[in-house]
Amino acid sequence: MLKAECIRNPVMRPTGGWKSVRDVEIAVAVAVAEYIDWFNHRRLHGEIGHVPPTELEAAHWKSQSLEHYCETPVLIEAGTK
Repeated sequence: MLKAECIRNPVMRPTGGWKSVRDVEIAVAVAVAEYIDWFNHRRLHGEIGHVPPTELEAAHWKSQSLEHYCETPVLIEAGTK
């Protein structure tokens, strides 16, 4: 459905039209990525004080003290015991 909207929307159509299905798929992927970026980084969310979700999450993690993080050892090399 998004591909059809992309094809029919003159704003999204490149000059000279679409050259291949791959061009349409790339345009759709770019449109989805741009929407996700807007949704997470620039959209002002009314339920969380009219700030973007990523700003609220950053403030949350900044307010957490280190004692809330678990200290699980992480293997540095493959095959270590």
